[in-house]
Amino acid sequence: MGRAMSDLERGERLQIMLSAEELRAVENWRFDKRMPSRAAAVRELLRRGLSAEGFAVAADGARSGSFSVLENEAGNASEKD
Repeated sequence: MGRAMSDLERGERLQIMLSAEELRAVENWRFDKRMPSRAAAVRELLRRGLSAEGFAVAADGARSGSFSVLENEAGNASEKD
């Protein structure tokens, strides 16, 4: 599971509270997947959950128009400046 250096540089902290049952589920998943840390497991679960719901992480430099819901006549997402 090689990650780019930018993936390892975290700029924001997110603090959450979990029930004992939720924490146990995260820990069991983490150990089953051999994740290096609890934080890495939570990041991966968050990424997978968002992806399953159809949300993607935007690439650096991506324009908001790339995520438009409407398409123009050519079938491309519309880009408005």
